[in-house]
This record gives sequence, structure tokens and C-alpha cells, in this order.
Amino acid sequence: MIKKKVWIDTDLSVGMKRYHKEGYSDVDDGYAVLQLFKAETIEVTGISAVFGNTKIDDAYRLSLKMATEFAPYKIPVYKGAENKIDLAEVKTNEAVEALAQVLRKEPQHILAIGPATNIGILILLYPELIKQIKEVVLVAGRRAGNDFFKVGKTTSHHAPDLNFDLDNDAFRILFENNIKVVLCPFEISNKVWITATDLEKLKTNNPGNIWLSEQSQPWLEQWLSSGEDGFNPFDVLASHYLIAPDDLITEELHAHLEIHPNDMLLDTPEHNYKQYLICDHTPGYKVTYCYDVVADYHQKLMQSLIKD
Repeated sequence: MIKKKVWIDTDLSVGMKRYHKEGYSDVDDGYAVLQLFKAETIEVTGISAVFGNTKIDDAYRLSLKMATEFAPYKIPVYKGAENKIDLAEVKTNEAVEALAQVLRKEPQHILAIGPATNIGILILLYPELIKQIKEVVLVAGRRAGNDFFKVGKTTSHHAPDLNFDLDNDAFRILFENNIKVVLCPFEISNKVWITATDLEKLKTNNPGNIWLSEQSQPWLEQWLSSGEDGFNPFDVLASHYLIAPDDLITEELHAHLEIHPNDMLLDTPEHNYKQYLICDHTPGYKVTYCYDVVADYHQKLMQSLIKD
């Protein structure tokens, strides 16, 4: 069996408390990484940490933990960008250099489930390696500037398009260099739920499953307190695409960056705007846009996570 070579770029934050407000950080990166570890058709060639849901040192530490304690084979881990790309002074890092070395040897699929900063830096510094990137699968995008990401029933609030919001330029670099981009946005991830029952099923004899289930409890409680019955495992849609793309329903669209009122600050009187990643049929950069899942997706997802 020829396995798909996949490099993971992630802002892992499983179990982390937030730095700037109360509560816990997202756990979904952990589900994506664990799913790829277990996939028989995937070979993870490396993991690079990036800032995002938490600080770079935390993302790197957690990446090391998952690779060291839960991976079925040896996977190298590297520390990447701690801030968004500074176009006035683009600096490399050990993750970018490691990915460049791997790409020189053989083509890679890249799962970028944090800000796309490391990938953007790589493209700017080593444009000759673009041909070695088979595709980049990311979690970002929406169809219109007023498609807001609403989370919670009783205490509904808007969620950011965080990976894009944290580094707009990195996404622009991908598009302008004609990289094959696959987007798994909120539109698809909000159709998939992990519940308390699922977390109990996840507790098999596998150490990675037990750890992920336990560390997901505080995150689940946050969603339950907002009136939901579970949480959306955003990033696992992107990893699932790499394993079994036919389980996701896609559409070929065009992406473009637009300025619209900042939906995170709609209740304030200030004139505050931000960039949006909009995907539709108007002229722009070609993307594969994932927007739905097959009928038995939840069962397939759980099977992929539970198996040893």
C-alpha cells in the first residue's frame, strides 16, 4: 500500500486554559492529529507547531507529547512561528527549514490546522518547492461577509475565523502562488458534533484516546453551558478529508479577501472592519470548499478515532 505523505502544521492546545480570558482552548487539533496517527493510508512525515489557539511553546510541547506518547511510529516535531508573517522582515524557523528539507526529498500533502504562517514563510523563502506541495488543507473561509460563526444556543456569540484572522497574509501567499487549497470551514464543521457519550466511547485501552477524552471534558462543559449538546471538532474535518475525501461533500469555488464590518464587534459604536476570506462563484483563486458530510459520517469518524 502506498501511503499518502502528510505533514501536520498545528497550534495544538488540548487541555490548555486560555491566556487572555476565562475558559479552555480548543481541543479539535488533538482529534485531527490522533486520527492521522491511526489512519492506515497515511504516513505523517513531521509535525510543526505554530502559534494560534495558544502560545508557540505550548503548541510545541503538546505536539511533542502527542508524537512521543501516542504516535505508532517515530515522528519528528519542530517549533515554528510565534507570530504572524512580518512581510517587512520575513524570518525562517526550524519548522520551515525542516519542512523544506522534507519537500526536497518528496512531495507532501500539508494539513495546516492553525494559522498558515509556517507554510506562507516557506513559500516566500523557497518558491522552488511550491511544485512539491500536492495540496494544503486548511480550516477557514465562508460564503459571504455576513455568514457569522455562531456558537451556543442560550448564550450565542460569534466565533472568529481564527486561523485566517491571525494571519491574512499567509493565506494570500498560498492563493497568489496557485497552491492547491482545500478549505474545511465552519459551514461543514458545525454539522458534526462530539457529545459526552462520544467521549465515553473514546475511552478505550489506547492511551491517546484516554488522554484526549479526559482533556476534552472542560471544553465540552463550556459548550454545554452555552446550551449546546456537544462541541464541533473543527479540525478533524480537515484530517478526515486527507484520509477519505469522499466522506466530505465539496464544491469548486473561488476565494478572495474582502473587507467587511468586524462581526466580532458589531455591538460597538466604532467603525471597525477586518479581512474576510470569502468563497463563491465570482472571480478569484480556485479552492475546493467542503460544505457537508455523508449521512453516516459520525459513525465513520468515531470508528477512525476508536480503532487502535
